[in-house]
Amino acid sequence: MRLLFTLLALLFTANAQAVALPHSVQQELKKVGIPLNAVAVEVREVGKHGSLIALNTQRAMNPASTMKLVTTYAALDLLGPAYTWKTEAWLNGELKDGVLKGDLILKGYGDPKFTIEQFWLWLSELRARGLRDIQGDLILDRSFYDLPAHDPAEFDNDAVRAYNVGPDALLINFNTLRLRYIPNGNGLTVVTEPPLDGFMLYNRLAPNGGKVNCDNWDDLFQVQPLGDSVVLQGDYALECGEREQNLSVMPHTRYVGALFGAIWKELGGTIKGRERDGLVSANATLFSTHRSEPLSGIIRDINKYSNNVMARQLFLTLGSAINDPEEQNTSEQVSNKLGSMNIERSILTTQMWLMRNQLHFPELVLENGAGLSRKERITASHMAQLLQHASNHPLSAELEASLPILGVDGSVKKRLKKSPAASHAHLKTGTLTGVKTIAGYVRAKSGKEWIVVFFINHPYAQRGQDAQDALIEWVQQH
Repeated sequence: MRLLFTLLALLFTANAQAVALPHSVQQELKKVGIPLNAVAVEVREVGKHGSLIALNTQRAMNPASTMKLVTTYAALDLLGPAYTWKTEAWLNGELKDGVLKGDLILKGYGDPKFTIEQFWLWLSELRARGLRDIQGDLILDRSFYDLPAHDPAEFDNDAVRAYNVGPDALLINFNTLRLRYIPNGNGLTVVTEPPLDGFMLYNRLAPNGGKVNCDNWDDLFQVQPLGDSVVLQGDYALECGEREQNLSVMPHTRYVGALFGAIWKELGGTIKGRERDGLVSANATLFSTHRSEPLSGIIRDINKYSNNVMARQLFLTLGSAINDPEEQNTSEQVSNKLGSMNIERSILTTQMWLMRNQLHFPELVLENGAGLSRKERITASHMAQLLQHASNHPLSAELEASLPILGVDGSVKKRLKKSPAASHAHLKTGTLTGVKTIAGYVRAKSGKEWIVVFFINHPYAQRGQDAQDALIEWVQQH
């Protein structure tokens, strides 16, 4: 009974100390037509009970990309910062005098960041190991993920956007092509990277000297993938200068095949066959294994630049911890013990992890762990509770360091650059149509560290950044 009274007293004291949403924040919301019932705000001091500000904190809301905090924190705790992914090269046939009389098989285990540079180095290693001419096919074993067919246009009907790339067990270079637009006098040159074997670009853009809003420079033209080619059609505003964009213009299998073909030729190798999906055969022999960078580096890219496909790859990897959550495995140990990874397995693993850490989030809805979803939900209170729990974790520094630094880098590089709050906050952002969110840590001039969560779910949500910034500045002064 005494314990009950003590808990009630603490709860009363915490609630008595709560303050209203700052006037500056309310004014900014009112200015852009966002009502208070469309926002949820929680501010609490790190390591303390109760909240300084709590508004609509029990309402389940769409968190957009702040959901990546759940995925990356779970990954740090379940897998550990030194976790790595592997990709294997297998030979299905006899290798003699540099000639493989058979197929080369590449098997992936979900590496979230196998870049073009790393792929080139790995293929160079295959050449150094004595492989030169491949008489058979390039077989891509993508079976480690058991996923339904991915429709890149499903989310917003914009299939070529890099953020719509689906997860894949053999994801190379994020399955994207970089197009660099370079004005040249009254003309325009378009350069593509990386090189893709058999790929053709048809530049039919008309350079335009008229006045445009360069924030939306790519709205004036269309990118149309057609098999192994891309057609650019429309106008390009020369006054916007040099620009670039990353696009997904090929299915995973064809992209890897085209990229492999271009690099392999550059390295002096040949291949007679074609790329195709398949499995590592019983008679194949392991030739080489590529190791990814560690998880600690992966989560920095995920959180600082809000990389959706990397977050989805990481979320699928969480399923590998379902059998023994206390054991931190490498991808090699995981692949030897378990079958294919799928979304259901990862959702279950995350729910079990939360329960084991006494984080009871009954409203939580997970779809892909990246926040690129109309379905995912969490309350501001539970997002703050997650950040509070993370602040007391032995790896708290790793998680906080992965978040964008206000006014310095990542998705908040351009926010409050000249404010006293600049460099004093690590914040994850989230943006979807009708959704604008922030969640993270703010260090005040008093030396206190505060947890700040600010969700906006409203048709005018994109206008709410000034209100969020006003709250950050207010907190930084306390």
